[in-house]
Amino acid sequence: MRQYSVTGMSCTACVARVEKAVSQIPGVDTCSVSLLTNSMGIEGTASDAAIIQAVENAGYGAKLKGKSTNVVARQAAEEDALADKETPVLRKRLIASVVVLMPLLYLSMGHMLWEWPLPRFFDDNHVAMGLVQLVLTGLIMVINQKFFISGFKSLIHRAPNMDALVALGSSAAFLWSLYVLFAMTRAAADGNSEAVMAYMMDFYFESAAMILTLITVGKMLEARSKGRTTDALKGLMRLAPKTATVVKGEIETVLPIDQVKTGDIFVVRPGENIPVDGIVIDGSGAVNESALTGESIPVDKTKGDGVSAATTNESGFLTCQATRVGEDTTLSQIIQMVSDAAATKAPIAKIADKVSGIFVPAVILIALVTFAVWMLLGEPTGTALTRAVAVLVSSCPCALGLATPVAIMVGNGMGAKNGILFKTAVSLEETGKAGIVVLDKTGTITAGQPQVTDILPADGFSEEDLLGLALSLERKSEHPLAKAILRKAEEQGIRAEEVTDFKALPGNGLEASQGKLKVSGGNLSFIRQVVEVPDGITVKADVLSEEGKTPLFFAADGKLLGIIAVADVIKEDSPKAIRELKSLGMKVVMLTGDNERTAKAIGKAAGVDEVIAGVLPDGKEAHLRDLQKNGKVIMVGDGINDAPALTRADIGIAIGAGADVAIDAANVVLMKSRLLDVPAAIRLSRETLKNIHQNLFWAFFYNIIGIPLAAGVFIPFTGWQLNPMFAAAAMSLSSFFVVTNALGLNLFKIYGKEGKETMDTANEVNFPLEESGVEKILTIEGMMCEHCEKTVKNALENINGVKSAVVSYEKKQAVVHLSKEISDDILANAVEAKDYHVVQIA
Repeated sequence: MRQYSVTGMSCTACVARVEKAVSQIPGVDTCSVSLLTNSMGIEGTASDAAIIQAVENAGYGAKLKGKSTNVVARQAAEEDALADKETPVLRKRLIASVVVLMPLLYLSMGHMLWEWPLPRFFDDNHVAMGLVQLVLTGLIMVINQKFFISGFKSLIHRAPNMDALVALGSSAAFLWSLYVLFAMTRAAADGNSEAVMAYMMDFYFESAAMILTLITVGKMLEARSKGRTTDALKGLMRLAPKTATVVKGEIETVLPIDQVKTGDIFVVRPGENIPVDGIVIDGSGAVNESALTGESIPVDKTKGDGVSAATTNESGFLTCQATRVGEDTTLSQIIQMVSDAAATKAPIAKIADKVSGIFVPAVILIALVTFAVWMLLGEPTGTALTRAVAVLVSSCPCALGLATPVAIMVGNGMGAKNGILFKTAVSLEETGKAGIVVLDKTGTITAGQPQVTDILPADGFSEEDLLGLALSLERKSEHPLAKAILRKAEEQGIRAEEVTDFKALPGNGLEASQGKLKVSGGNLSFIRQVVEVPDGITVKADVLSEEGKTPLFFAADGKLLGIIAVADVIKEDSPKAIRELKSLGMKVVMLTGDNERTAKAIGKAAGVDEVIAGVLPDGKEAHLRDLQKNGKVIMVGDGINDAPALTRADIGIAIGAGADVAIDAANVVLMKSRLLDVPAAIRLSRETLKNIHQNLFWAFFYNIIGIPLAAGVFIPFTGWQLNPMFAAAAMSLSSFFVVTNALGLNLFKIYGKEGKETMDTANEVNFPLEESGVEKILTIEGMMCEHCEKTVKNALENINGVKSAVVSYEKKQAVVHLSKEISDDILANAVEAKDYHVVQIA
């Protein structure tokens, strides 16, 4: 999408005019104009020159947003384009208008209505009073000349906007008053004092001035509120680091960020922001990634881990190699994604756009009809004119046009703050309308990384014996399940013994020699060829398989040492996320290529409504088509094999840590790779849509009631009528109300009643596929935050025999699940070694 800056727009009628002009150019596929960001997004093959020329022919200005190689300069220019430049200008205009308006109101209303005293010069000199009102009103019209320049310019181009309504209303009141002043002057020259007094009552100078002043008040409030709707995008832009400490040879040099190249080595000290995306090649540290993901808990980074620009190194010294710089960094891509979403339009906005396109001409016609009808009914010209002017200045196309884009902008900003990125306005609107959520298993519901869940030694052998033999054998294997055993052995500090004659045999088996011993490992069918497997062990293996785990058997010198079960365990937040999806009225389906037994075990533990197993990548797309017959479908996935399904779904949601091709195919990207963000995205979408409906209701309701009231339709029935000054005030506040209501989205809690902070306190979500064993509860003093929780959790889970630990700093406790009996002293010593105090163990 190419983006352009557009100047000269003042309301949604301007937006409609620009879109209509550009859409008519051959080669323009889509055109979307945003009044909030004064930008235009174009997709198609039309040339930049043709597009800019079309905008200029419509009476506005346009400029292509450049792709500067200087990242700092480019981001500064983009931030400057979003800066609120209107409010200071409007504030000055308002102050000047009020200073001039006060004496005008004193003359026109204070003296006439409440007989406030006037200088002797005005005694019986009504013409002089009229001339002073003329001069003061003229000054206010000059101060607010932008309304007239923009309004009459739009009339010349036959595309009247809101400024045209204000200019016509104010001009009509001024010109009528000018005519009355001339008539009064003639009556005064003829000595007709009664006619002079009658003409005094027909002055509307104060109405013309008050209309302009009140509209300026509304414009200033609207501009200030609109400026706040882009705070999230401006905040992202401010995160961009300006310099980087690059190492060349052994010399550290501070360079501007745009001079950093892919492959450069840079260092990051504690407290510094990471300048570009990279990979840690030396050192370790805790990195706060909240700027990108919304997650406040620092993430530990060591050699081989990736780091992102704009995140903060809170502790440790990191040496990194740049992998993505400039516009390729994660931060730049997030900014571009949010910016593109702001430049697109939601389907619901088309209703308001269609109305806004004909709104102003229709209002002008209604005003003319109002004037003609009241004249035909025999009302004085001044009365008929007053009601026509009230129609002009009460009508508000801006409220209609702002109803959708301000809510979309705030909703997108809320999502970005919490690591939920909607690529387009359509994505934000449609996500909440879906009724079915399809979840990929690996990497979405599960961690995507196999882990050892059970160690079951045979009689006469210990866990250390079994795990030591498995480590020696599996360390030479390339199989993913082998890596799980290696990680478990490393956690428990077990060292491998050297093996020789290693072979990976057909039928999922491994064989090697350890000294004089022949050692073997593999599945049940393979190990039965080597040793006799007791019925009790076979039963245990079947139970593990039913739970979705893979039992691996190990033998040495013709004796079975036991079973180590490995599984891709469910993420801690997955069951809670699925419960929340169900509470939102969603049907939850798990779609996976795994075998049916494993898939059903995981589906049951996670709590999904339906499991579809054994599906190939192209089959996922076919299953989605079937599901779409029952309603709109959201697909959540992370792998390359999920890309076709993500594209086929009504809304594709990609887990942020997944493959780039999956992220490209998706409509929504979750930066935190956490399933709880899926119900959060749906809640945010629904709340944004609800906000849009509220805004549209107010905008339509206001105009449906306000225009007839201003035209005097209710006078014969109720006597209600609307003075032009009050009409102008109501019109100003209608737009302000819509923008303020949209800003209320910032107060919405997208993580529901429980909130994201309580996520880790649900005991039932720890390793849900494991059998329950011995449980101990530790009461711990000294934990202050989520980082403390993580430290204690790691300390406990590194103890041999601890299956899992669920830690809550708020409850000051840790619930420890054990696979064997462990003394209280061992648990307490592990925690207290990390400088926390164990009060009691139950």
